[in-house]
Amino acid sequence: MNLFGVLDISASALQAERVRAEVVAVNMANAETTRTPEGGPYQRQHVLFESTGDGSFGSSFLQQAGLSEAQTSLGRTLSGGAKRPGLLHLSLGSASGGVEGVAVKGVLSDSSEPLRRYEPGHPDADSQGFVSFPDINPLTEMVDLMGATRSYGMNASAIQAEKSMIASALDLGK
Repeated sequence: MNLFGVLDISASALQAERVRAEVVAVNMANAETTRTPEGGPYQRQHVLFESTGDGSFGSSFLQQAGLSEAQTSLGRTLSGGAKRPGLLHLSLGSASGGVEGVAVKGVLSDSSEPLRRYEPGHPDADSQGFVSFPDINPLTEMVDLMGATRSYGMNASAIQAEKSMIASALDLGK
């Protein structure tokens, strides 16, 4: 199994979650922004992730194990060459292509209608005294931020565990 491939996967997730946290911070900072250079109130942003590679667990497992789908078959080799039905037989081969992971596909604007509040003294009030504010719920943003923070922390822990495994493997080689 490619030990460094796990580092690449976690590193891509760290980058994606960092972008997610930054977008949440921008949403929170602009929760009361009623006028943007484009005109109208700020629109909430969403991060869209995509998987790199073909995204299936099976192909990712086979790729990281250095196998191709042609090198696997149903049954498990026993001593003497017999196979046990229902178990996967894996034979080691050469490593295949690129690394799986996650990437930011884009940052999308929310298309929901702005919230209208009656504030006749506000400089952006319309003729009826209503001001359009972004449809941003601070609780939703905090939950998104907590999710990004936890995902970031879990991937950082995975990298630490991987570094520990690599160090242990190097110690075995001494």
